[in-house]
Amino acid sequence: MFANVVGGVRVMETSADLALLLAVVSSLRDRPLPRDWVVLGRWGVRRDPAGASGQERLSEAAKHGFKLAIVPKGNAPKNRFRVEGGPVSRLSEALEACD
Repeated sequence: MFANVVGGVRVMETSADLALLLAVVSSLRDRPLPRDWVVLGRWGVRRDPAGASGQERLSEAAKHGFKLAIVPKGNAPKNRFRVEGGPVSRLSEALEACD
């Protein structure tokens, strides 16, 4: 996925794919994502969210006050996070969590 971010931020990490997709959808719907959400996952070739190394990242996100994780099913948090909108196995599930 390629995205042009104002200010010149260059995102090389594939686990930011799902976050970028949800950010674009959020903007199109004019409905911001909650501030206490963290979104992590790469966009797979089958057009589904795919796993990315994430347990350490989710643990760190919890330390910083994030309460909900939208992640691919393979990255489901292990009792460190309150997860209401994830884990997801399809993009449609991630989009539903944003409604």
